[in-house]
Amino acid sequence: MSEESGQLKRGLKNRHVQLIAMGGAVGTGLFLGSGQLIEQAGPAIILGYAIGGFIVFLIMRHLGEMIVHEPVAGSFSHFANKYWGPFPGMLAGWNYWILFILVAMTELTAVAKFIHYWWPHIPAWSTSLFFFICITLLNLANVKFYGESEFWLSLIKVIAIIALILFGLYLILTPGGSETASFTHLWAQGGFFPHGFEGLFWMMAFLMFAFGGMELIGMTAAEVEEPEKNIPKAINQVVWRILVFYIGSITIILSLIPWNQLELGSLDKSPFVYIFSQLGIDWAAHLLNFIILTAALSVYNSSMYVTSRMLFGLAKQNNAPKAFGKLNKQGTPINAVLFSAAIIFGCVILNYSAPEEALSHLIYVTVAALVLNWAMISITHWIFIRKQKQLGIQSTFKAIASPLSNIVVVLFILMILGIMWQVGFKESVIMIPIWIALMWLLFKLMRSRNNKSS
Repeated sequence: MSEESGQLKRGLKNRHVQLIAMGGAVGTGLFLGSGQLIEQAGPAIILGYAIGGFIVFLIMRHLGEMIVHEPVAGSFSHFANKYWGPFPGMLAGWNYWILFILVAMTELTAVAKFIHYWWPHIPAWSTSLFFFICITLLNLANVKFYGESEFWLSLIKVIAIIALILFGLYLILTPGGSETASFTHLWAQGGFFPHGFEGLFWMMAFLMFAFGGMELIGMTAAEVEEPEKNIPKAINQVVWRILVFYIGSITIILSLIPWNQLELGSLDKSPFVYIFSQLGIDWAAHLLNFIILTAALSVYNSSMYVTSRMLFGLAKQNNAPKAFGKLNKQGTPINAVLFSAAIIFGCVILNYSAPEEALSHLIYVTVAALVLNWAMISITHWIFIRKQKQLGIQSTFKAIASPLSNIVVVLFILMILGIMWQVGFKESVIMIPIWIALMWLLFKLMRSRNNKSS
């Protein structure tokens, strides 16, 4: 595609979209962050993932109805701009961009942790720099290269999780499998709620980080073949991915060893790798570490893709510099990719200056951007269905129980913000109104400049 035409190519096939959707669902939040959740909530985190997954599925259906109606670049930023107003459109787009910048930084930091498992002498910043260069170059190529790379990276972790569950079931159910493995671990050490329901409740904000990235399927809308067919198929399978990837894998892991025997000590250690090491199955621990590494690279790869496409969409809406709307001969928004990469490079600097605290800092800030993003999707969808009803337009892929589901999502997000305020995330909560105020000033500045130029 030439720069003159300015349209993204529909180079993603159904298999790409299905695996991209799966890839966005499984990353650091599950493989690394779940350790801290297990220590604080015990087996009850299984219920936590079920609740969080249900909320995310509702959000995905809100987004899906709008995408199938109009599959365009910029995803819900375009819809917020069209149905809610210019400022919400700009805020949604830039918030989504900063969200995935933070997700990319988080996953890139996690990659260094997984490499550290094998080679502890290698500095975290040098590992981050190496993979930063590789993924940036990959995203500068044609979208088909991204689709293929994400297809195979996601396929590795999907097969791995299914294999993990089957291998775990073998250890639990067969007499010669493992002496310690048993489903009774889910309730034998202090019950299913060893710290009471409060133990799970106060962890819900941290738990929701694991689901960040599922909605990136919306960013493929302008580049996927037959979006009206392939997007609904990918979104409807979210519930099965949650059941298998989150609930299934955590149930198996917590059945292999008593949850209170986990001595992870920090956020930097994966309970998946730790448990197989404790069971004396070193080959499985090493293999799992490799698979988790590919999972983090997969989400990082997707995050780089998403940030560039959102900048492209913002430029088309006049909510970002027009330079971000230019495509090279391969149909890639090269300026958008390079600018996003330059900001993500800050992760390399963070890993150099504060390697121990980098991951926890990034997760805390990311949750704030994430909940604002989800709230804007559901509110935008609520406005969308009202206007569609006024125009007498029937959707071909309706969301579940709207507007009740929209209200449920917004109330849940308010609860998450309340939890964040109580458990030490105050800075993240305070950043939300500050961020909105900064975007408002930028919005006014850009509108003023556009009016003068016209």
